[in-house]
Amino acid sequence: MLAANRGEIPFVAEAAERPLRRDDLLDDARAGLGLDRGAGVGALDGDDAFLEPLDVVLDALETEAALSPVGRWMTRRFLVRLLTVRFQLVAYVAADPGVRDEVITAPVVVTGPPRSGTTVLYELLALDPALRAPEGWELLRPVPPPRADAFPDPGRLALADSELRMMGSVVSGLDAIHVYAGRMPKECLSAMSLAFLSEEFTARYRVPSYVEHLFAADWRPAYEMHRLVLQVLQRRMPGTRWVLKSPVHLHALDALLAVYPDARVAVTHRDPMAVIGSVTSLVANLRWSFSDRVDLPELAAYHVDLYGRSLDRLVDARRSGVLPADRSVHGRYEDFATDPLATVVAVRAGLGLATGPDLAEAMADHLRARPQGAHGVHRYDLDGLDLDLDATRARFARYEEHFAVGSVHPR
Repeated sequence: MLAANRGEIPFVAEAAERPLRRDDLLDDARAGLGLDRGAGVGALDGDDAFLEPLDVVLDALETEAALSPVGRWMTRRFLVRLLTVRFQLVAYVAADPGVRDEVITAPVVVTGPPRSGTTVLYELLALDPALRAPEGWELLRPVPPPRADAFPDPGRLALADSELRMMGSVVSGLDAIHVYAGRMPKECLSAMSLAFLSEEFTARYRVPSYVEHLFAADWRPAYEMHRLVLQVLQRRMPGTRWVLKSPVHLHALDALLAVYPDARVAVTHRDPMAVIGSVTSLVANLRWSFSDRVDLPELAAYHVDLYGRSLDRLVDARRSGVLPADRSVHGRYEDFATDPLATVVAVRAGLGLATGPDLAEAMADHLRARPQGAHGVHRYDLDGLDLDLDATRARFARYEEHFAVGSVHPR
Protein backbone atom coordinates (compact mmCIF):
# COMPACT_ATOMS: atom_id res chain seq x y z
CA MET A 1 0.00 0.00 0.00
CA LEU A 2 2.80 2.42 0.84
CA ALA A 3 4.44 1.75 -2.51
CA ALA A 4 1.12 2.33 -4.27
CA ASN A 5 0.52 5.59 -2.46
CA ARG A 6 4.04 6.71 -3.40
CA GLY A 7 3.14 6.21 -7.06
CA GLU A 8 5.38 3.15 -7.54
CA ILE A 9 2.63 0.88 -8.92
CA PRO A 10 1.82 2.13 -12.44
CA PHE A 11 -1.86 1.18 -12.73
CA VAL A 12 -2.63 2.74 -9.34
CA ALA A 13 -0.65 5.86 -10.21
CA GLU A 14 -2.48 6.15 -13.54
CA ALA A 15 -5.89 5.91 -11.84
CA ALA A 16 -4.82 8.47 -9.24
CA GLU A 17 -4.14 11.01 -11.98
CA ARG A 18 -7.55 10.66 -13.59
CA PRO A 19 -10.30 12.99 -12.34
CA LEU A 20 -13.57 11.40 -11.23
CA ARG A 21 -15.70 12.90 -13.99
CA ARG A 22 -19.19 11.66 -14.75
CA ASP A 23 -18.70 11.28 -18.51
CA ASP A 24 -15.39 9.46 -18.11
CA LEU A 25 -16.88 7.00 -15.61
CA LEU A 26 -19.87 6.37 -17.86
CA ASP A 27 -17.53 5.77 -20.78
CA ASP A 28 -15.53 3.28 -18.71
CA ALA A 29 -18.74 1.42 -17.82
CA ARG A 30 -19.91 1.41 -21.44
CA ALA A 31 -16.54 0.16 -22.64
CA GLY A 32 -16.57 -2.70 -20.16
CA LEU A 33 -19.97 -3.81 -21.50
CA GLY A 34 -19.14 -3.27 -25.17
CA LEU A 35 -21.68 -0.45 -25.54
CA ASP A 36 -21.44 2.44 -27.95
CA ARG A 37 -20.22 5.70 -26.44
CA GLY A 38 -23.60 7.26 -27.23
CA ALA A 39 -25.56 4.63 -25.27
CA GLY A 40 -28.02 5.96 -22.67
CA VAL A 41 -26.83 6.97 -19.23
CA GLY A 42 -28.33 4.04 -17.38
CA ALA A 43 -31.76 5.57 -16.82
CA LEU A 44 -34.64 3.32 -15.84
CA ASP A 45 -38.09 4.11 -17.27
CA GLY A 46 -36.58 7.28 -18.77
CA ASP A 47 -35.63 8.58 -15.33
CA ASP A 48 -32.11 9.95 -15.05
CA ALA A 49 -32.61 11.55 -11.62
CA PHE A 50 -29.65 9.54 -10.31
CA LEU A 51 -27.34 11.90 -12.19
CA GLU A 52 -27.90 14.68 -9.65
CA PRO A 53 -26.69 12.73 -6.57
CA LEU A 54 -23.94 11.20 -8.73
CA ASP A 55 -22.66 14.67 -9.60
CA VAL A 56 -22.85 15.76 -5.96
CA VAL A 57 -20.87 12.78 -4.74
CA LEU A 58 -18.26 13.11 -7.50
CA ASP A 59 -17.67 16.75 -6.62
CA ALA A 60 -17.41 15.88 -2.92
CA LEU A 61 -14.97 13.06 -3.64
CA GLU A 62 -12.73 15.43 -5.58
CA THR A 63 -12.87 18.40 -3.20
CA GLU A 64 -13.51 16.97 0.29
CA ALA A 65 -12.54 13.32 0.59
CA ALA A 66 -8.71 13.70 0.46
CA LEU A 67 -8.39 10.43 -1.44
CA SER A 68 -5.07 8.65 -1.36
CA PRO A 69 -3.78 7.14 -4.63
CA VAL A 70 -4.95 3.69 -3.53
CA GLY A 71 -8.24 5.18 -2.34
CA ARG A 72 -8.80 6.90 -5.68
CA TRP A 73 -8.03 3.67 -7.56
CA MET A 74 -10.51 1.68 -5.42
CA THR A 75 -13.11 4.45 -5.67
CA ARG A 76 -12.94 4.53 -9.45
CA ARG A 77 -13.47 0.76 -9.57
CA PHE A 78 -16.41 1.08 -7.17
CA LEU A 79 -18.10 3.84 -9.16
CA VAL A 80 -17.60 2.10 -12.52
CA ARG A 81 -19.09 -1.08 -11.05
CA LEU A 82 -22.19 0.83 -9.90
CA LEU A 83 -22.65 2.41 -13.33
CA THR A 84 -21.99 -0.90 -15.07
CA VAL A 85 -24.73 -2.58 -13.04
CA ARG A 86 -27.12 0.28 -13.84
CA PHE A 87 -26.54 -0.31 -17.56
CA GLN A 88 -27.14 -4.03 -17.01
CA LEU A 89 -30.37 -3.37 -15.12
CA VAL A 90 -31.61 -1.07 -17.91
CA ALA A 91 -30.93 -3.75 -20.50
CA TYR A 92 -32.50 -6.49 -18.39
CA VAL A 93 -35.70 -4.55 -17.67
CA ALA A 94 -36.01 -3.67 -21.37
CA ALA A 95 -35.68 -7.36 -22.30
CA ASP A 96 -37.94 -8.63 -19.50
CA PRO A 97 -40.33 -5.84 -18.43
CA GLY A 98 -42.39 -8.39 -16.50
CA VAL A 99 -39.71 -8.40 -13.83
CA ARG A 100 -41.37 -5.22 -12.56
CA ASP A 101 -44.41 -7.32 -11.62
CA GLU A 102 -42.47 -9.52 -9.22
CA VAL A 103 -44.07 -9.11 -5.78
CA ILE A 104 -41.86 -8.63 -2.72
CA THR A 105 -44.05 -10.12 0.01
CA ALA A 106 -43.78 -9.14 3.69
CA PRO A 107 -39.98 -8.84 3.88
CA VAL A 108 -38.39 -9.16 7.30
CA VAL A 109 -36.23 -6.07 7.83
CA VAL A 110 -33.56 -5.88 10.52
CA THR A 111 -32.50 -2.42 11.63
CA GLY A 112 -31.26 -0.54 14.67
CA PRO A 113 -28.29 1.61 15.56
CA PRO A 114 -25.05 0.22 14.11
CA ARG A 115 -23.03 -2.15 16.28
CA SER A 116 -26.16 -3.16 18.22
CA GLY A 117 -26.52 -6.81 17.17
CA THR A 118 -28.05 -6.31 13.73
CA THR A 119 -25.46 -8.51 12.04
CA VAL A 120 -25.78 -11.57 14.30
CA LEU A 121 -29.59 -11.32 14.16
CA TYR A 122 -29.48 -11.05 10.37
CA GLU A 123 -27.15 -14.02 9.96
CA LEU A 124 -29.26 -16.23 12.23
CA LEU A 125 -32.53 -15.25 10.56
CA ALA A 126 -30.93 -16.02 7.19
CA LEU A 127 -30.44 -19.65 8.24
CA ASP A 128 -34.19 -20.20 8.03
CA PRO A 129 -34.90 -22.08 4.78
CA ALA A 130 -38.19 -20.16 4.54
CA LEU A 131 -36.27 -16.87 4.30
CA ARG A 132 -33.69 -15.66 1.81
CA ALA A 133 -31.03 -13.07 2.51
CA PRO A 134 -29.34 -11.44 -0.49
CA GLU A 135 -25.69 -12.45 -0.55
CA GLY A 136 -22.86 -10.05 -1.19
CA TRP A 137 -22.27 -11.17 -4.75
CA GLU A 138 -26.00 -10.85 -5.53
CA LEU A 139 -26.27 -7.22 -4.47
CA LEU A 140 -23.01 -6.24 -6.13
CA ARG A 141 -23.72 -8.16 -9.37
CA PRO A 142 -27.48 -8.89 -9.62
CA VAL A 143 -27.73 -9.30 -13.42
CA PRO A 144 -28.59 -11.80 -14.80
CA PRO A 145 -31.00 -13.25 -12.21
CA PRO A 146 -29.40 -16.15 -10.34
CA ARG A 147 -30.70 -19.69 -10.80
CA ALA A 148 -31.18 -22.25 -8.06
CA ASP A 149 -29.39 -24.90 -10.13
CA ALA A 150 -26.29 -22.71 -10.57
CA PHE A 151 -26.00 -20.91 -7.25
CA PRO A 152 -23.75 -19.08 -6.60
CA ASP A 153 -22.48 -17.81 -9.92
CA PRO A 154 -18.72 -18.46 -9.60
CA GLY A 155 -17.61 -15.58 -11.83
CA ARG A 156 -19.72 -12.96 -10.10
CA LEU A 157 -18.83 -14.39 -6.70
CA ALA A 158 -15.14 -14.02 -7.48
CA LEU A 159 -15.62 -10.41 -8.59
CA ALA A 160 -17.62 -9.56 -5.46
CA ASP A 161 -15.19 -11.31 -3.14
CA SER A 162 -12.30 -9.39 -4.66
CA GLU A 163 -14.08 -6.07 -4.15
CA LEU A 164 -15.42 -6.80 -0.68
CA ARG A 165 -12.12 -8.15 0.64
CA MET A 166 -10.11 -5.25 -0.78
CA MET A 167 -10.69 -2.82 2.12
CA GLY A 168 -9.67 -5.47 4.64
CA SER A 169 -6.44 -6.01 2.73
CA VAL A 170 -5.67 -2.28 2.84
CA VAL A 171 -6.48 -1.68 6.53
CA SER A 172 -5.29 -4.31 8.99
CA GLY A 173 -7.74 -5.15 11.75
CA LEU A 174 -10.91 -4.35 9.80
CA ASP A 175 -12.02 -7.99 9.98
CA ALA A 176 -12.07 -7.76 13.77
CA ILE A 177 -14.77 -5.09 13.43
CA HIS A 178 -16.79 -6.36 10.47
CA VAL A 179 -16.12 -9.16 7.98
CA TYR A 180 -17.11 -8.65 4.33
CA ALA A 181 -17.35 -11.53 1.83
CA GLY A 182 -19.26 -12.50 -1.27
CA ARG A 183 -21.29 -15.32 0.26
CA MET A 184 -22.25 -13.51 3.43
CA PRO A 185 -25.68 -11.87 3.81
CA LYS A 186 -25.26 -8.29 2.60
CA GLU A 187 -26.69 -4.99 3.74
CA CYS A 188 -29.36 -3.18 1.75
CA LEU A 189 -27.24 -0.07 1.18
CA SER A 190 -25.29 -1.92 -1.53
CA ALA A 191 -28.45 -1.96 -3.68
CA MET A 192 -29.39 1.58 -2.68
CA SER A 193 -25.99 2.78 -3.91
CA LEU A 194 -27.17 2.08 -7.45
CA ALA A 195 -29.41 5.14 -7.04
CA PHE A 196 -26.43 7.09 -5.66
CA LEU A 197 -28.48 7.82 -2.53
CA SER A 198 -26.70 5.72 0.06
CA GLU A 199 -24.73 5.83 3.28
CA GLU A 200 -22.19 3.61 1.59
CA PHE A 201 -20.62 6.86 0.37
CA THR A 202 -20.79 8.64 3.73
CA ALA A 203 -19.27 5.67 5.53
CA ARG A 204 -16.34 5.32 3.15
CA TYR A 205 -15.57 8.99 2.61
CA ARG A 206 -15.59 12.39 4.30
CA VAL A 207 -18.08 14.10 1.97
CA PRO A 208 -20.02 16.75 3.96
CA SER A 209 -21.65 18.34 0.91
CA TYR A 210 -22.98 14.94 -0.15
CA VAL A 211 -24.21 14.30 3.41
CA GLU A 212 -26.22 17.52 3.22
CA HIS A 213 -27.67 16.50 -0.15
CA LEU A 214 -28.43 12.94 0.99
CA PHE A 215 -30.35 13.88 4.11
CA ALA A 216 -32.34 16.56 2.30
CA ALA A 217 -33.34 14.10 -0.45
CA ASP A 218 -36.37 11.87 -0.86
CA TRP A 219 -35.04 8.34 -0.29
CA ARG A 220 -37.85 6.57 -2.11
CA PRO A 221 -35.81 6.28 -5.36
CA ALA A 222 -33.15 4.42 -3.37
CA TYR A 223 -35.74 2.00 -1.99
CA GLU A 224 -37.35 1.61 -5.41
CA MET A 225 -33.94 0.67 -6.80
CA HIS A 226 -33.51 -1.73 -3.89
CA ARG A 227 -36.89 -3.32 -4.73
CA LEU A 228 -35.91 -3.66 -8.41
CA VAL A 229 -32.74 -5.49 -7.44
CA LEU A 230 -34.77 -7.92 -5.29
CA GLN A 231 -37.25 -8.38 -8.16
CA VAL A 232 -34.39 -9.32 -10.47
CA LEU A 233 -32.84 -11.65 -7.89
CA GLN A 234 -36.07 -13.59 -7.37
CA ARG A 235 -37.07 -13.68 -11.05
CA ARG A 236 -35.73 -17.21 -11.56
CA MET A 237 -36.04 -18.26 -7.92
CA PRO A 238 -39.73 -17.76 -7.06
CA GLY A 239 -41.33 -18.30 -3.68
CA THR A 240 -38.82 -16.07 -1.95
CA ARG A 241 -39.53 -14.23 1.29
CA TRP A 242 -36.68 -11.85 1.89
CA VAL A 243 -34.86 -11.06 5.10
CA LEU A 244 -32.99 -7.76 4.84
CA LYS A 245 -30.79 -5.64 7.04
CA SER A 246 -29.23 -2.24 7.48
CA PRO A 247 -28.94 0.37 10.23
CA VAL A 248 -29.51 2.91 7.44
CA HIS A 249 -33.24 2.15 7.55
CA LEU A 250 -33.43 4.13 10.79
CA HIS A 251 -32.92 7.29 8.76
CA ALA A 252 -35.83 6.63 6.40
CA LEU A 253 -38.46 4.37 7.96
CA ASP A 254 -41.18 6.28 6.11
CA ALA A 255 -39.57 5.64 2.71
CA LEU A 256 -38.84 2.00 3.59
CA LEU A 257 -42.47 1.37 4.59
CA ALA A 258 -43.81 3.29 1.59
CA VAL A 259 -42.03 0.87 -0.73
CA TYR A 260 -42.52 -2.21 1.48
CA PRO A 261 -45.82 -1.48 3.27
CA ASP A 262 -46.19 -5.03 4.61
CA ALA A 263 -42.63 -5.29 5.96
CA ARG A 264 -42.01 -6.83 9.38
CA VAL A 265 -39.32 -4.88 11.22
CA ALA A 266 -36.94 -6.15 13.89
CA VAL A 267 -35.13 -3.35 15.75
CA THR A 268 -32.06 -3.88 17.90
CA HIS A 269 -31.05 -1.52 20.73
CA ARG A 270 -27.81 -0.71 22.53
CA ASP A 271 -26.42 1.93 24.86
CA PRO A 272 -25.86 4.87 22.48
CA MET A 273 -22.50 5.70 24.07
CA ALA A 274 -21.20 2.27 23.09
CA VAL A 275 -22.75 2.68 19.64
CA ILE A 276 -20.92 5.97 19.07
CA GLY A 277 -17.56 4.55 20.12
CA SER A 278 -17.92 1.39 18.06
CA VAL A 279 -19.35 2.91 14.87
CA THR A 280 -16.77 5.69 14.90
CA SER A 281 -14.03 3.06 15.08
CA LEU A 282 -15.59 1.07 12.23
CA VAL A 283 -16.12 4.06 9.94
CA ALA A 284 -12.66 5.43 10.69
CA ASN A 285 -11.16 2.13 9.54
CA LEU A 286 -13.30 2.15 6.39
CA ARG A 287 -12.20 5.69 5.60
CA TRP A 288 -8.53 4.87 6.18
CA SER A 289 -8.87 2.47 3.26
CA PHE A 290 -9.44 5.50 1.02
CA SER A 291 -7.67 8.40 2.71
CA ASP A 292 -4.69 9.06 4.96
CA ARG A 293 -6.64 11.80 6.75
CA VAL A 294 -9.37 10.78 9.20
CA ASP A 295 -10.45 13.19 11.93
CA LEU A 296 -11.80 11.04 14.78
CA PRO A 297 -13.39 13.88 16.84
CA GLU A 298 -15.14 15.23 13.74
CA LEU A 299 -16.36 11.75 12.88
CA ALA A 300 -17.63 11.10 16.40
CA ALA A 301 -19.50 14.42 16.47
CA TYR A 302 -21.06 13.54 13.11
CA HIS A 303 -22.32 10.23 14.51
CA VAL A 304 -23.74 11.84 17.64
CA ASP A 305 -25.74 14.22 15.45
CA LEU A 306 -26.76 11.57 12.90
CA TYR A 307 -27.94 8.95 15.37
CA GLY A 308 -29.36 11.51 17.77
CA ARG A 309 -31.73 12.57 15.01
CA SER A 310 -32.41 9.05 13.73
CA LEU A 311 -33.14 7.57 17.14
CA ASP A 312 -35.47 10.47 17.89
CA ARG A 313 -37.25 9.64 14.62
CA LEU A 314 -37.48 6.01 15.75
CA VAL A 315 -39.27 7.16 18.92
CA ASP A 316 -41.60 9.30 16.80
CA ALA A 317 -42.28 6.40 14.42
CA ARG A 318 -43.15 4.11 17.32
CA ARG A 319 -45.43 6.69 18.99
CA SER A 320 -47.19 7.75 15.80
CA GLY A 321 -47.79 4.25 14.49
CA VAL A 322 -45.57 4.73 11.42
CA LEU A 323 -43.76 1.69 12.83
CA PRO A 324 -46.76 -0.44 13.81
CA ALA A 325 -46.44 -2.34 17.08
CA ASP A 326 -48.06 -5.43 15.56
CA ARG A 327 -45.45 -5.57 12.76
CA SER A 328 -42.31 -4.78 14.74
CA VAL A 329 -40.29 -6.43 17.47
CA HIS A 330 -37.34 -5.24 19.56
CA GLY A 331 -34.18 -6.86 20.91
CA ARG A 332 -31.27 -5.75 23.07
CA TYR A 333 -27.56 -6.01 22.31
CA GLU A 334 -26.83 -7.31 25.80
CA ASP A 335 -29.20 -10.23 25.23
CA PHE A 336 -27.64 -11.04 21.87
CA ALA A 337 -24.22 -11.02 23.56
CA THR A 338 -25.21 -13.22 26.51
CA ASP A 339 -27.73 -15.63 24.98
CA PRO A 340 -28.00 -15.04 21.23
CA LEU A 341 -29.96 -18.18 20.45
CA ALA A 342 -32.74 -17.53 22.96
CA THR A 343 -32.86 -13.88 21.93
CA VAL A 344 -33.25 -14.71 18.24
CA VAL A 345 -35.93 -17.29 19.01
CA ALA A 346 -37.82 -14.58 20.91
CA VAL A 347 -37.40 -12.09 18.05
CA ARG A 348 -38.61 -14.71 15.58
CA ALA A 349 -41.68 -15.31 17.72
CA GLY A 350 -42.38 -11.57 17.72
CA LEU A 351 -42.21 -11.66 13.91
CA GLY A 352 -44.64 -14.58 13.80
CA LEU A 353 -41.93 -17.09 12.88
CA ALA A 354 -41.79 -20.47 14.61
CA THR A 355 -38.41 -22.03 15.41
CA GLY A 356 -38.30 -25.81 15.07
CA PRO A 357 -35.55 -28.03 16.48
CA ASP A 358 -33.65 -28.34 13.18
CA LEU A 359 -33.43 -24.57 12.76
CA ALA A 360 -32.49 -24.10 16.42
CA GLU A 361 -29.66 -26.61 15.96
CA ALA A 362 -28.49 -24.88 12.76
CA MET A 363 -28.39 -21.53 14.56
CA ALA A 364 -26.47 -23.05 17.49
CA ASP A 365 -23.97 -24.62 15.07
CA HIS A 366 -23.54 -21.26 13.32
CA LEU A 367 -22.78 -19.52 16.61
CA ARG A 368 -20.29 -22.21 17.67
CA ALA A 369 -18.49 -21.94 14.33
CA ARG A 370 -18.21 -18.15 14.62
CA PRO A 371 -17.35 -17.26 18.22
CA GLN A 372 -17.10 -13.58 19.05
CA GLY A 373 -13.57 -12.37 18.41
CA ALA A 374 -12.75 -15.13 15.91
CA HIS A 375 -11.24 -12.52 13.58
CA GLY A 376 -9.61 -10.51 16.37
CA VAL A 377 -10.85 -8.30 19.16
CA HIS A 378 -12.42 -4.95 18.32
CA ARG A 379 -11.10 -2.50 20.90
CA TYR A 380 -12.52 1.00 21.04
CA ASP A 381 -13.42 3.65 23.58
CA LEU A 382 -14.53 7.26 23.75
CA ASP A 383 -11.08 8.58 24.70
CA GLY A 384 -9.63 10.84 22.05
CA LEU A 385 -13.00 11.67 20.53
CA ASP A 386 -13.28 15.04 22.32
CA LEU A 387 -16.91 14.41 23.24
CA ASP A 388 -18.67 16.12 26.12
CA LEU A 389 -19.88 12.86 27.64
CA ASP A 390 -22.65 14.40 29.74
CA ALA A 391 -24.02 16.35 26.77
CA THR A 392 -23.75 13.27 24.55
CA ARG A 393 -25.64 11.12 27.01
CA ALA A 394 -28.30 13.83 27.34
CA ARG A 395 -28.68 13.90 23.55
CA PHE A 396 -29.91 10.30 23.64
CA ALA A 397 -32.03 10.56 26.80
CA ARG A 398 -35.34 10.56 24.92
CA TYR A 399 -34.44 7.37 23.05
CA GLU A 400 -33.10 5.67 26.17
CA GLU A 401 -36.20 6.53 28.17
CA HIS A 402 -38.71 5.47 25.53
CA PHE A 403 -37.08 2.13 24.72
CA ALA A 404 -35.74 1.52 28.23
CA VAL A 405 -32.28 0.86 26.88
CA GLY A 406 -30.41 -1.01 29.59
CA SER A 407 -33.52 -2.58 31.09
CA VAL A 408 -34.99 -5.98 30.36
CA HIS A 409 -37.76 -5.03 27.93
CA PRO A 410 -38.18 -2.05 25.59
CA ARG A 411 -41.59 -0.41 25.94
